[in-house]
Amino acid sequence: MEFIVYILFSETKNRFYINFTSNVEERVLRHNQKSKGYTGSVNDWKVVYKEIYETKAQAQHRELKIKSWKSRIKIQELISKID
Repeated sequence: MEFIVYILFSETKNRFYINFTSNVEERVLRHNQKSKGYTGSVNDWKVVYKEIYETKAQAQHRELKIKSWKSRIKIQELISKID
């Protein structure tokens, strides 16, 4: 099983959301179903970046690293590297 660190972006919120999962497609569907929580208030989340890891621990470590930046500019720089 592989684990994916992903970054979503919502035009409505003009915000990024960072997390990890083993099934990105299913998670995006769930994020876009209006519900409680940070992503639940809008339904326009799109995957703008992802990285694949062999273990849950590796993915979780990377997710926390990206979140620790607390910098929109650094996240945008990371995303721009895939273009």
